[in-house]
Amino acid sequence: MTGVPDILWLEEIRKEDIPSVGGKGASLGEMASIGLPVPPAFVVTSQAFRRFLVQTKLEEPLHELLKSLNVDDNEILESAAKKAKELVNRAKMPDDLKKEISTAYEKLRRSGEIVAARSSATAEDLPDASFAGQQETVLNIKGIENLLNAIQTCWASLYGARAIYYRAKQGFDHHTVNIAVVVQQLIPSEKAGVLFSSHPVTGELLTIIEGSWGLGESVVSGAVSPDKYVFDRRQERTIDRLISPKIIEIVPDGNYGTITRDVEPSRQEVQILSDEEVKRLSTYGIVSEEHYGVPQDMEWAIVGDKIFILQSRPITTIKGVVTAKKETVTASADSVILQGQGASPGIACGPVIIIEDVRDIGKVKEGDIMITRMTNPDMVPAMRKVAAIVTDEGGMTCHAAIVSRELGTPAVVGTRKATQILSDGQIITVDGEKGLIYDGAIVQPPAAAGPAQTTVAAAPAKIITATSVKVNVSMPEAAQRAAATGADGVGLLRIEHLILGLNKTPNWYIQNHREDEFISELMNGIKVVLDAFPGKPVWVRTLDAPTDEFRNMQGGENEPIEHNPMLGWRGIRRDLQSPAQFRLQIDTFKRLWDLGYDNLGIMFPMVSHPREFILAKEQFRQAGVDVENVDLGVMIEIPASAVLIEDFIKAGIRFASFGTNDLIQYTIAIDRNNENVTDMYWPKHPAVLALIDTAIQACRKGGVEVSICGQAGSEPDMVTWLVEHGITSVSSNIDAIAKIRETVAKTEQRIILDAARKQYGC
Repeated sequence: MTGVPDILWLEEIRKEDIPSVGGKGASLGEMASIGLPVPPAFVVTSQAFRRFLVQTKLEEPLHELLKSLNVDDNEILESAAKKAKELVNRAKMPDDLKKEISTAYEKLRRSGEIVAARSSATAEDLPDASFAGQQETVLNIKGIENLLNAIQTCWASLYGARAIYYRAKQGFDHHTVNIAVVVQQLIPSEKAGVLFSSHPVTGELLTIIEGSWGLGESVVSGAVSPDKYVFDRRQERTIDRLISPKIIEIVPDGNYGTITRDVEPSRQEVQILSDEEVKRLSTYGIVSEEHYGVPQDMEWAIVGDKIFILQSRPITTIKGVVTAKKETVTASADSVILQGQGASPGIACGPVIIIEDVRDIGKVKEGDIMITRMTNPDMVPAMRKVAAIVTDEGGMTCHAAIVSRELGTPAVVGTRKATQILSDGQIITVDGEKGLIYDGAIVQPPAAAGPAQTTVAAAPAKIITATSVKVNVSMPEAAQRAAATGADGVGLLRIEHLILGLNKTPNWYIQNHREDEFISELMNGIKVVLDAFPGKPVWVRTLDAPTDEFRNMQGGENEPIEHNPMLGWRGIRRDLQSPAQFRLQIDTFKRLWDLGYDNLGIMFPMVSHPREFILAKEQFRQAGVDVENVDLGVMIEIPASAVLIEDFIKAGIRFASFGTNDLIQYTIAIDRNNENVTDMYWPKHPAVLALIDTAIQACRKGGVEVSICGQAGSEPDMVTWLVEHGITSVSSNIDAIAKIRETVAKTEQRIILDAARKQYGC
């Protein structure tokens, strides 16, 4: 998303907007768009956070604190995190940003005065990494001053010890990960919890639902052993129930925050969900799973007979097809000393280490079995070391279960009394599939101490299609995950996210004579994606950052103030008027071609006339690029470029790709970020379809590959239409590839069958 304001409302947000609103914000916007019952909310965007850092001059001090930090030294990590959080919390939020948040809060108060502030980092809730619990959530906020404090608390949590550690271990650069904050009406839930739309380990069509009284935080944190329900999606009925004693509940307290209180005895053993509620929750899970194309981990709340969906993110722990031989335990029942819920499969044995408090994690050694009442995100560094995890409380959806599955560490949760009957140093064996703990070493631990790995995920068989199915990539960190989808290449790599992550404009590097540093950073980022797709095309879009995004970066002080940056000095029009900036990009691409990356294609955005393509091509020629032997193409985002497509083909484009997000709003004059008209934003408007069809037919006639890389390329109904009209390739978001490839295959098969019936009259 370009030209992003400081505040966005859910109705303005879609799942591709992660760079601006984070994983949680993008998911909420997407869920609201498909009709799921999501409470109203607005998002303080990552651009607002970045502007806060720039205006308070915090970037350099934070960079120095985190540079070359040894995250495995807990004392050093905690010290750096404390200093970083203090810097953020003590800084003064800009007055104009305060005013914007206040205005939005006043509007949200019409739905409910009590809100929650939920951190939404731009690298969280991705399909291959769950950042659950790494940043703060503040519940039960009343009043603007309390809200402003809560937002700053969320910002500061980006620099908490657990967040720093997790990013480092997952390979995320601290400077490219921003944070947004979702401000959402707080649902005073009578009961709440978590559901997995499919089984979180095997992927079977079993919806797993866990819940307890009060706010869902008690279930998510593992503070309570929740009720558990298993709904068989094929039989459409509840096939298993586990009703647990729910001793405590978390409820709102006063004007800020929550309290934990005892549940009265009469409610402790009561079943919280009826079969009808289980079925309704499962239905919402299926809707979300089918929309995203992958099983979902969702948070829900119920007030009276009304269900609310609070979050949906991909399940990151499904193992797929098991190809490795499983370990088994052949001990007698007499050696079983504890039983709980099997939360993460695998078998491991080792010495017990009881953790009563996060301060005890320094005692944990490689190969230990961690025993604790419940885990929390601060324990993640220790959880990475241990061979298995056992908790007193929690269910399949608690923090311990989710993190253990992601780590591949056997885990048993909800044993009720592990911390009471086990002792430090005692040797035990943990069966994370059956939920059993045995006395003694029933199986030998692996030769290398650490998490037991008992399954190997097998890649799914690839469906072959005549229409290429490519993938959109926003940052190098996602390259391997994108490649794992089996995509036929990258239809859009946005380099502005690489550049914005540097927090310095290209002009800053030019003015400070550090051009080589810029080229090296940009080249290395693109190279990661090229390496992940050997022999497959990777189309890189040249810089398309608007002036308002540059203004918040070092070197952006003199950026022009534009009334509508979306229609302003951006894309190819800016590059052609800023030859030094354009030359930095060209030199980057040339070095990659010189290294042999002949799968690199360059795509120019915001072109409106063939002369812009011709001028850009000439700049490449003057830089020493053999322009006749590299792939140069254009984005079709402006109606003019669709109308003049034949002239673009004559000018020598090798490919074209529809940027539908802009093409739609420019064609029907609807600002998709304007809440007053967003319901009029119509991707399949006849005028839009006419422009796209005209361009497709011209490109096919001219032998030019034509693709799509806007959001419409991730929508099955639109892709069906595109394939029917002869598009050469489509490029979709990572989480949509499987569904889009299936859509393309089915559409192609239907076209072939229809042609055969017509030919043979059957």
